[in-house]
Amino acid sequence: MHRDELVARRWAELKKLSDEELKARFWQLAEEIVRPLYDLAYTHTSPSIERSVLLRMGFSSLEAKAIVSQAEKTGLLGKGAGHLVLKHAEISGKHYLDAGRELCDSPAAWDELKAAFEGGASR
Repeated sequence: MHRDELVARRWAELKKLSDEELKARFWQLAEEIVRPLYDLAYTHTSPSIERSVLLRMGFSSLEAKAIVSQAEKTGLLGKGAGHLVLKHAEISGKHYLDAGRELCDSPAAWDELKAAFEGGASR
């Protein structure tokens, strides 16, 4: 089928639709296009994204870098750096900023966090 014939056939199909049907078709197609990007973003992260999250939580860039680096080393980055900080705050009973700063300096804190996630706690 030639391109002109294909365009004519699609145009004829679209002419039959009302404005509401066209709008619904548009959003259906838009969702189909965006779904793979959404799924990828939901299941993947990067160190730069996680540092950005920590910066918005109030950590300095050096603290954010240290937390993300440790999260990578322990294999917990996929849980989300902000989530890790909040989980450590919950476990330790500290304010999240203090808990995050502790994660910068304490390997024992990371062992505790890793054990918490291996013990059934998840994202």
